[in-house]
Amino acid sequence: MKNRLFRPPLFLLLFLLPVVAPADPAGSADLAREWRKAHEQEIVDGFARLLSIPNVASDAVNIKRNAQYISELLVSRGFEVRLLETEGSPPAVFAELKTPGTSKTLMIYAHYDGQPVNASDWASDPWQPVLRNGPVERGGQVIPMIAPFDPEWRIFARSAGDDKAPVIALLAALDAMNETGVELSVNLKLFLEGEEEAGSPHLREMLSEHRELLGADLWLFCDGPVHQSRQWQLSYGVRGSYGFDLTVFGPNRPLHSGHYGNWAPNPIMRLTELIHTMRDSQGDILIEGYNKQVLSPTLLELKAIEEAPSVDEMLIAELGIGRPETSERIERAIMRPAINLRGIRSGDVGAQARNSIQTSATASIGLRLVPAQTPDYLRELIEQHITKQGYFIVHEQPTPEQRTTHDRIALLDWSEAGYPAYRAPFDLPIAKTIAGIMNQLRDDQIIQLPTMGGSLPLYLIDEVIGAPILILPIANHDNNQHGKDENLRLQNLWDAIEIYAAILTNL
Repeated sequence: MKNRLFRPPLFLLLFLLPVVAPADPAGSADLAREWRKAHEQEIVDGFARLLSIPNVASDAVNIKRNAQYISELLVSRGFEVRLLETEGSPPAVFAELKTPGTSKTLMIYAHYDGQPVNASDWASDPWQPVLRNGPVERGGQVIPMIAPFDPEWRIFARSAGDDKAPVIALLAALDAMNETGVELSVNLKLFLEGEEEAGSPHLREMLSEHRELLGADLWLFCDGPVHQSRQWQLSYGVRGSYGFDLTVFGPNRPLHSGHYGNWAPNPIMRLTELIHTMRDSQGDILIEGYNKQVLSPTLLELKAIEEAPSVDEMLIAELGIGRPETSERIERAIMRPAINLRGIRSGDVGAQARNSIQTSATASIGLRLVPAQTPDYLRELIEQHITKQGYFIVHEQPTPEQRTTHDRIALLDWSEAGYPAYRAPFDLPIAKTIAGIMNQLRDDQIIQLPTMGGSLPLYLIDEVIGAPILILPIANHDNNQHGKDENLRLQNLWDAIEIYAAILTNL
């Protein structure tokens, strides 16, 4: 039992020994809440220990440390655990906890890897979790990580919000139900991926190799943020993801802008002009045929969006943006394809700026796909578009001969793995069951939306496993996922424990 996160006092165990049950959703949530209140310090300490293990997918040593540590936590709770690996992949942690006499099998997905970090951008070490009394952007200060905890306090570390919290919340929910004598109503399987943030390049092979092992009545993806209104959310899909680096060229050496300005081509100007031919200032994509594959939202999906509380005005104030790019509400806007300029590099600014014409300029461009767009189709379309703008396309550094032969050269690097979007039917019966369970836990009804906006490899589960998929996010919407000062609001962790307890005992 040395790996157990939570060790209740003996007298409490004796007090709780009589079997409760079987509980209704609200009853399970109430038991989980009371158990959590008595174990908050152990839960937070356990979360901090998990967050302190670096988890970038390319860091093979620490990724395996994460997988091994999580495996030990699960084994100590009676799970049968296997590490699933293919050649060159980080291990995925597969675990199974069988419940005699049940007919349903639930697969819970989360990923334990995280985005790379630039530690110098953070207000504190991303691998040394700290507790703050508010967001860094609003002056949140580091405070002792000691109970009692204000539910508005936040834990700061890489993957606090994306995506280690479901692991800890699930363990707490299982401990609460076990120690209060409430049995699960499902066979429980877990699939904890180790390279989701790297694009899941080995996932298809892994799913295909272990297809029977990974079968379930539902895959429940526990990733992403809840609705900006802070109401609980159930999402039916995600956008797909793809990306590339685009480089255009100027002279083969830097040139003095006084001697050569207005004569030698400036690659920064050319790059920004080229990008402007792809999308306008409202986010509408200008590439001919780009929306040809797009499936329009259904009437049920549009109705669900209209019924969700509007958060646009709140977000405008919170983010300090003046106005959004579009007049559409955010839930509708994220159902359209998107081209996002992730970064641009050439020359320097400020004190490091030089009066010279650069040799090249590079943009990193991210694509968000919607059903039924495919990465292959969009790659071909984008290259056709760039060719129409007068560019000669290469996929490796141009030769001196190419540079003197062609007026405009564009280097496209499509090394990033891409995948399409996924959206489950909005009348999925098991989704109604889960929504019904969650709606018994609070006075306000959960929000059900067609898509979450972010990207997950759901389409692979659909293609290979064939199970229905839903997304149950738990992180706060302002958790800074993928960025500096990533965090999780404690109340979101407490909520997740109650939701998991209710679903696992009533599905």
